[in-house]
Formats: sequence, C-alpha cells, structure tokens
Amino acid sequence: MTGFTTPFGFASTADAVIEGVDLAGKRVVVTGGAAGIGLETSRALARAGASVTLAVRRPEAAEPAAAELRRSSGNHAVELRALDLADLRSVRAFVAGWTGPLHVLVNNAGIMALPELETSPQGFELQFATNFLGHFALTTGLHGALAAAEGARVVSLSSSGHLFSPVVFDDLNFDFIPYTPFGAYGQSKSANALLAVAVTDRWRDDGILANAVNPGAIATGLQKHTGGLKTPPERRKTPQQGAATSVLLAASPLLEGIGGLYFEDCNEARRVTRRPADFSGVAGYALAPENAARLWDLSLTLVA
Repeated sequence: MTGFTTPFGFASTADAVIEGVDLAGKRVVVTGGAAGIGLETSRALARAGASVTLAVRRPEAAEPAAAELRRSSGNHAVELRALDLADLRSVRAFVAGWTGPLHVLVNNAGIMALPELETSPQGFELQFATNFLGHFALTTGLHGALAAAEGARVVSLSSSGHLFSPVVFDDLNFDFIPYTPFGAYGQSKSANALLAVAVTDRWRDDGILANAVNPGAIATGLQKHTGGLKTPPERRKTPQQGAATSVLLAASPLLEGIGGLYFEDCNEARRVTRRPADFSGVAGYALAPENAARLWDLSLTLVA
C-alpha cells in the first residue's frame, strides 16, 4: 500500500521544501529552536516570513543564535521565550504568556538516552517528561491559540528510536521494569507519534492538524550521552536535511488537509511489524488510535 508522497526525499533541505511559500503574518513556535535541527527549522520558517518564537530553557544563552538567525534570515521577527519542558510550571507560564493566534507549533526539543533514571520536578521519568509530557501540556494549553489561527498545524518530532519501545502504560516511570536509556527514549518517541494522531482526531473540526516526523540521523547535541552519532555515514543527514521534513509538515501547501500520519524523508513512512535493521518505518503501536486515546486521557490526569 502506497502512502502519502511528495516530490522530496532523503537529501532534500529545509530551504528546498519551503521554496516559494510565503508565511508573512503567520506565527510559529519552535521548541528547542535555537540549536540543531530546531535552529534550521526556525531559519527556514523565518526566511519564509513567519514570526518565529524560539522556546528554550535558557534564553540568555540562546541570544547569540537568535541574533544570527535574524541576520541570516533577514527577518527581525524572531524572539526568545523561556520554556523548560521538563517542568510543568514552566510550561504553564509559557502558555499563560501567549496571546493571539498560533499558526504552527513545532514540538522539536528533546533529550536522549540518559544513562541513569532521572525524574522531573513533578516526579516523571525525565525523557518522558521532557520529550512528551511537556509537549502535551504545551499543545493542549495552546489549543485556543491554535484554533484561533483557523488552519493551524502541529509538528510532533518522533524518531526511529520509537522502534525500541511502545508506551508502557502500566509503568511509565520504570517503577517495575528495569530502566534502560533507549527503552525510555523509545517510549517517549512513541508517545510523540501518538500525540499527532490524537490531536488530529480531536481537533480537526477546530482546523488543527498534526503529523509526526522522524527527522533522520543528524549529529547534534542530542547524542551527548551516546558517544556521538553511530549511524553509518551514508545514512546521515546534515541539519538542513534533518529539518526538511519538519518544515514540510509545518508549512508546505502539499500537506493541506493531511493529519495523523508519521513521516520520514519527507514522505509518509511505511508500517512495519518488526524493527528493521536500518530502523526505517513506523510501528503500528505508534499510530494506533486506541493507544492515542488512552495516552491522551492519561496525560490529561498527569498534567492536571
């Protein structure tokens, strides 16, 4: 069965997929938007004319990146706002400070493969808290702003790492199952994919659609706990290539009316029933509507 396809692919860049798109008057939030593929996502959207908010843990440390982004894009409508996704108090403060419509939310920030079990200020396993639960609270908190845009898009960054684990609903915090760095990472990234399914299912009538993305293998600070990127060189991407699928989902007219899907290399990924050697494709558990609904309801209680 052939999925949704575009003219773009593995080697496409963020600038290529957004060529000719005018985002003047659009407002965008990119979490982790001052480094890695988040920075390249922000750059492409700013070059297309959007007003871009970089939601980062330490705005003062990110100011040089924001200044460079304003220079390179020629767009001065680039701002920094504080957001610590691991702390739900910070998420609530960000939401409370947002006014007006929001046209695109790119849930980009993340951490990977923490060597030891760590917990958030609210007591959740830290990868799940940062990668998923903070983004869930941010997305649901900004529902009114997204609805006001009358055609908003949410981009939820998953990963090929989701193939390491489904969401383990009965033991999210590894109280019983032995903690493993990639098991925890995989769970969080499966949750990110399910967020796109749930948002599309619940909010389509509000004009809000969401898709999940595997950006590919890109050497960034994400691999600081793994000794660097281990992917074979021929399967690696530059940050510009890594940002391409996120930018495509965020802004391309090709994605008009499309939601609830998982993309890699700028096209809908194939469904897999086993983890492939090359870690391509998407597992059924990461797109199952019943899993998305269960995670949504559970998350509402966790962030309350």
